[in-house]
Amino acid sequence: MARLGDVPDLSSVPTAPLLAAGLVGGFALAQQTGVRPLGGAAMLGANVVAARQWYAVGGAPLAVGLSAVYWAAMGVSHPLAKKVGTWPSVLGVTAVAAGAAWVLADRRR
Repeated sequence: MARLGDVPDLSSVPTAPLLAAGLVGGFALAQQTGVRPLGGAAMLGANVVAARQWYAVGGAPLAVGLSAVYWAAMGVSHPLAKKVGTWPSVLGVTAVAAGAAWVLADRRR
């Protein structure tokens, strides 16, 4: 039975939906609260959990590479949003980052 203060074991959670939750949830959180660093903190939390799993699957190169894809997706979403709109941009870059995580890490587990 879990006790208050216990940290859940997230090592069995696939990283693709975790990244999707980090990008989409981080954006929604920042948009709803008006506090962009709060959205960044949500994204960082998802990245930290995912990077531990990536490291276990493929070592530092995989963890660093997929982390770079994740943060680049967030960066690309800003100029892309000016062309296609905010939510289509966020969902598009999320699909790319989550797809990369699935192909390179999740299906290898």
